[in-house]
Amino acid sequence: MSGAPVSRMSRRQALQAAGEIVGLIGSGLWTLAQGAQREGFAPAQPELISRENQRPGTRKWMLENTRVDPQSKYRCPWIEGYCSHTSIQAGQSLKIHVSTNPPSPFTVDIYRLGYYGGEGGRLMTSIGPLKGTVQPYPPIGPKRLRDCQWEPAASLTIPDDWPSGVYLCKLTAEREGLQSYAIFIVCDNRRADFIFQCSDTTWQAYNRWPSQFSLYDDGKTIWYWGNNVAVSFNRPYGKYCQILDAPLSTGSGEFLLWEFPLAYWLEQHGYDVTYISNLDTHSDPAGLLRAKGFLSVGHDEYYSIEMFNNLRRAIASGLNVAFLSGNVCCGRIEFQKDFAGRMRTFERVDFYGPRAHKGIRGMETLPYTSPSSGELVGARNLSPFVGGADWICLAPDHWVFEGTGMKKGDGIPGLVGWEWHGDPANIPGLEVVASGPTQSAPGKPNGGIYTATIYPGPKGNFVFNASTCWWADGLSEPPGYKRPSVYTTPQGPDRRVQRITANLLERMRKSPHPG
Repeated sequence: MSGAPVSRMSRRQALQAAGEIVGLIGSGLWTLAQGAQREGFAPAQPELISRENQRPGTRKWMLENTRVDPQSKYRCPWIEGYCSHTSIQAGQSLKIHVSTNPPSPFTVDIYRLGYYGGEGGRLMTSIGPLKGTVQPYPPIGPKRLRDCQWEPAASLTIPDDWPSGVYLCKLTAEREGLQSYAIFIVCDNRRADFIFQCSDTTWQAYNRWPSQFSLYDDGKTIWYWGNNVAVSFNRPYGKYCQILDAPLSTGSGEFLLWEFPLAYWLEQHGYDVTYISNLDTHSDPAGLLRAKGFLSVGHDEYYSIEMFNNLRRAIASGLNVAFLSGNVCCGRIEFQKDFAGRMRTFERVDFYGPRAHKGIRGMETLPYTSPSSGELVGARNLSPFVGGADWICLAPDHWVFEGTGMKKGDGIPGLVGWEWHGDPANIPGLEVVASGPTQSAPGKPNGGIYTATIYPGPKGNFVFNASTCWWADGLSEPPGYKRPSVYTTPQGPDRRVQRITANLLERMRKSPHPG
């Protein structure tokens, strides 16, 4: 697969590709475009993010005193919390649910994350001291669901002047000064150049709070990949459970691990970006057409079929997409109602693509009736799923590599990890721009072959697949960032990764809005 030919698309192939994509979605394309017109997006504010990052920043957003209960391995019972919304707009009311055990007064400092002169965050408001109480431990529900019904400790109406972005609630208990986070996304309805999709369904899938209650825990083994297990957004995020020790992940999901380096870099350079949740991709298909480019970031594993279809339809309407991510659209999920009737819980119901040659325990319970992730991404998830590699150029004359100086066979060390995509899809005009074998350790191939791809949409747009969770490591290393190292080790900011990313974004920015 590393030797796959790189071919240019003819006009006839382009027309054929357009016809095939439009034919696949049928009348759904008309519905999406008309929905965008009915919605009436707010006017563009191209300087909004640039102006916002001229405001004074601080590093006080970082946790300074953390602790994890050794029995649970993941939670911080001394102070922990969650927000009522994964994403929220100005004028809406956000409730912050907090538990302190033992009871302690506490404060909430809310920060927006960005560049801010290299500091990484800006203090937006402070709340408290507030009275802390021990909130009830949620019972184990059907499908091992832990769905907290905590009373709100604080409520906040999102101000009109809070820009779209990722926000951290820094929770500090007065009793010992222990800290953790709660996290939420502020969305807007304005036209913008780029939509940054936070991978929060994947954050929640791996959330083991309070102890071994992630989508990967069936009560029998610690890594399960089947059905009949459900998770809820109504609970704190425990400390990250997988490939590295990251104290700043306590309460913040995986955003600081794989996604923040891209957001930091985008805002440093003044890109016109707006932020959404995976849940917005699920529920607001017309909103995808606000932007010229859509960015999937980091570890973006879990998609509902609505997410899959909404994004494909948006591509057919002219949206450019860059999957600066790995393991994308691997597990199919279905959202379900929580105790209050809101779509705040979900379970894994299938795998996107054919049955894995060598699967993970539990995969045998799945029906394998979902489309392949490659139809959306350009390449798919397949065994052995994990591994590391250098990101090796195969198509140096492609515009993606313009200005990088890369030649065929040149590699960016350690950039591929720890999950990737392979087996390029049979999409007219698709090109493999980087590929190589993966390894379980230096000098130990594990049989995988990753492929980074790009394919044309029907309206002059494109879909790029970087085929790595660690793409953003090559862009920046913001305050608090901890570099991953498993199977291989990425080497941090690299001018070639920065230039490739800039090439993708500039091509998007020069294109018309879809719809």
